[in-house]
Amino acid sequence: MHFVSTRHAAPPATLSAAIAAGLAPDGGLYVPEHRPQARQWQEQGSLFGDAAAVLAPFFAGDALASHLPALCEQAFDFPAPLRALSTPGDHVLELFHGPTAAFKDFGARFLAASLARLQGGRDRPLTIVVATSGDTGAAVAAAFHRQPGIRVVVLYPDGRVSPRQAHQLGCFGDNITALRVAGSFDDCQAMVKQALGDRELQARVPLSSANSISLGRWLPQMSYYAHAALTHHAAHGRHLNLVIPTGNLGNAMAAVLARAMGLPIGQIALATNANDVLPRFFQGEAYRPRHSVPTLANAMDVGAPSNFERLRWLHADDDDALRAGFRTAAVDDAAIRELITRRHAAAGELFCPHTATAVKLLEQLRGEGVQGDWAVAATAHPAKFESVVEPLIGRAIEVPPALAALLQRPAHAEPCPPHYAALREFLLA
Repeated sequence: MHFVSTRHAAPPATLSAAIAAGLAPDGGLYVPEHRPQARQWQEQGSLFGDAAAVLAPFFAGDALASHLPALCEQAFDFPAPLRALSTPGDHVLELFHGPTAAFKDFGARFLAASLARLQGGRDRPLTIVVATSGDTGAAVAAAFHRQPGIRVVVLYPDGRVSPRQAHQLGCFGDNITALRVAGSFDDCQAMVKQALGDRELQARVPLSSANSISLGRWLPQMSYYAHAALTHHAAHGRHLNLVIPTGNLGNAMAAVLARAMGLPIGQIALATNANDVLPRFFQGEAYRPRHSVPTLANAMDVGAPSNFERLRWLHADDDDALRAGFRTAAVDDAAIRELITRRHAAAGELFCPHTATAVKLLEQLRGEGVQGDWAVAATAHPAKFESVVEPLIGRAIEVPPALAALLQRPAHAEPCPPHYAALREFLLA
């Protein structure tokens, strides 16, 4: 299996080379050279077993292929349970049981384990540059913390992440540096992309990425969807439909790819916050990135979702076919507050603001008469957003032990203007 750029102006690369590079030389995102072929799948009995099975076609013939079972066992050593909600046929796929209480722990740990093997024995250290709208940076920092031969530089929009997210981003130290950028996530993401495309900089400071633009972050995110769908199908004989809260489209794109490979996944619906670039496109408008606006679901405050290129690739750049395949909706802050308050009062259910957007969309679908078994991807533990959730439910939320331990560490972040020159100077220092 080789990998090519979504922009068609870069030579094919091996999996290892694509993971190490992060971004293709032409600025595009790496995708498989051939679209995956649908096949019949058998449940493997564990999350890491299903992960190894679904990832195997992409690792075939690569230097990392023999390491794949160990990579999966190392990265996926915490659960992703599928739990029933109070409404019939509805479930929540809890993806927040990792070390930083967010779904991004899965992909970050897999990427870190992969790069550790690729980096082994090299003289020059590798610098991981990552833009985060809240959760990615902490997951990456935790995964790479104190890993020899690798340093991590995390960029986040100052004042536009939750207090606990900000603390996580700055609490690691050692080989992890957090930069609080005086701008938006889109500014952070643009700076990272420019650094990865700066050949002169790369010659002096080898760089890679850990955003969902990275193949090593994107592909392993298929694993928990595959596991949930296979487990559900084995138990009930029915496909599992998904509602996924999305900002940069990486997590959603992983589910879309898993479905294309023949996993028992039915419909996929995409929920956004008030940053409605995707809903506007799916309603028939031209795809037109916009400046993001701050919302309660801050990790989804994205106005230019990078993985849209991959979504178009999987649909052969046919926008009509792409629009026909998904249901989307934007959920504003007022609706997020109302849903969190109402569902907790009615059934004791707790959702983070991001998960709440997906539950709201599922309610809309049910109101329209949509049938079948559905699961909402719960992307973060509500305790990460206590300043939003606790006033709505009128009580404190118990903090998971791993998150509590991080919050007890001192935290620090360096200020950074929203300009590439500032990042470049920092990386060269």
